[in-house]
Amino acid sequence: MAFVLSAMNLRTIGARAGVCFGFRPLSTSRRVRGVRSVHGVRMNADSSYTVVTGSEGKVSVLSSSDTIDSFSGDLLVLGFPEQKDADSYELPDDVKSLDEKLGGIIKELVEENKFKGKAGNKFSARIVGDSACKRIACFGLGEETSKPKTLRDLGAYVMSSAQGMKGVSKVGVHIDAMSKDQAVSITEGAVLASYSDTRFKKAPEDKPEFPEIALLSFDDVSGVPDGMSISSGVLLARELVDAPANFVTPQTLADAATAIAKGHDLEVEILEQDECEKLGMGSFLAVSRASDKPPKFIHLTYKPESPKKKVVIIGKGLTFDSGGYNLKAGIGSSIEKMKLDMGGAAAALGAAKVIGQLKPENVEVHFIVASCENMISGDGMRPGDIITASNGTTIEVLNTDAEGRLTLADALVFAENLGDVDYIVDLATLTGAIIISLGSEVAGMWSSSDELSDMLMNASGSTGEKMWRMPLVEEYKEMLKGSISDLKNIGGREAGSITAALFLQEFVKSTPWAHIDIAGTAYPGKLGKASGYGVRTLYKMVSDLSEKAK
Repeated sequence: MAFVLSAMNLRTIGARAGVCFGFRPLSTSRRVRGVRSVHGVRMNADSSYTVVTGSEGKVSVLSSSDTIDSFSGDLLVLGFPEQKDADSYELPDDVKSLDEKLGGIIKELVEENKFKGKAGNKFSARIVGDSACKRIACFGLGEETSKPKTLRDLGAYVMSSAQGMKGVSKVGVHIDAMSKDQAVSITEGAVLASYSDTRFKKAPEDKPEFPEIALLSFDDVSGVPDGMSISSGVLLARELVDAPANFVTPQTLADAATAIAKGHDLEVEILEQDECEKLGMGSFLAVSRASDKPPKFIHLTYKPESPKKKVVIIGKGLTFDSGGYNLKAGIGSSIEKMKLDMGGAAAALGAAKVIGQLKPENVEVHFIVASCENMISGDGMRPGDIITASNGTTIEVLNTDAEGRLTLADALVFAENLGDVDYIVDLATLTGAIIISLGSEVAGMWSSSDELSDMLMNASGSTGEKMWRMPLVEEYKEMLKGSISDLKNIGGREAGSITAALFLQEFVKSTPWAHIDIAGTAYPGKLGKASGYGVRTLYKMVSDLSEKAK
């Protein structure tokens, strides 16, 4: 069965999406129970956003009963485990028969290239003579053949190789006894590698061509669509973060949430400023005060029949962070990159899209984003101001550039007040300190619960999105105590990412809670664009909890 991920360009999305949610201020909250007919929304500067990809064309991946012996196509890609200490690479049994049919060419190529199956090692060659396949490629899977990143790299290699070779329209991919998880990761890699962000460029003269990719000797029909759905969530998160702040605003995130609800049968509630005021969200609203773009408090709900667990996922949603009066200025301030400060919100919405498509049982999931901009104006939040969060806690704002935790404070209170919540997880591009500590490959995670921490670490390990549990050091709470208020919003230079997590913990009474600081992983410097970090781990955590709750 074939599954196709369609991709549409902004120039055609209006006609093909069916419904457009334009920019309009709302005076009251709105609740929408979705229908399945809407795919996206139009995107205009300072307006709203499309939730489909920005490249044209389509990617087709299918499960196939064909074997490597029976496959007929333009390119055959073989995934091999590593044989580190072998003098000569021993071909797997299922490849030996094909090698014999081809006159020993695979074995010869393996030896010529000194190929041992090391993760990421690869080569390709054209097959001459009487063969059902024109080209063959070998890709190393490493000693652990189920590592998600390596398998995504394999999928990406399949796509890039096919697009880089003339006349390749059908590709076969073979791994010995391919599992569903392997198929999911390969599909993800192929889809993500096919994507080119052309939203802000002139239309390309040549439309990209995408091959048909067959996963050989693989008959689990759920593997490919799961990979497609996860890819769509990752792409949504990447596009939201990569789009500039004059395109992605708080209204944009509200529109994206509404489109997800309508497209995948979720509920959505958008609280406007006056409603946030009634709920006493003085911490969130203090951050938004200087911007002329109204804040949006977004609440999406996925509710299956008879849920046994309730999870809340919160994403920091600063669509632009100037730093406020503690302005990000000077060399290294990276103010031009502060569109990325809604990476947590993007991950939450991306996960909502995946969960809405794959519909795990037994777990009710709430997605919360307190979205606004942190700007400067005569009415803006000043250093030294004292503000009051919705749980009555007073906060002295010693630094207006430590604003994300202020928005999350009211979101955490709202989450716990939903009642009967089993777990709360927040994601935020919160501190530069975590980048110094863990770099751009590993997120920091703090949790009040060993059980929740284990759930997240297991999900992280299964998806290849690395994280490391960090300590909640009780003694450091003294650094946050205020002299004229309950709390200060910063604790000083030492242990900055830890004190930020401790600050957030003050707004959760008793619910098991985890905070993930994705400041480094959401927009890795070496990548120069968004990663979509968190979407896979959040979905996997919910999926695992769904299985456990059966």
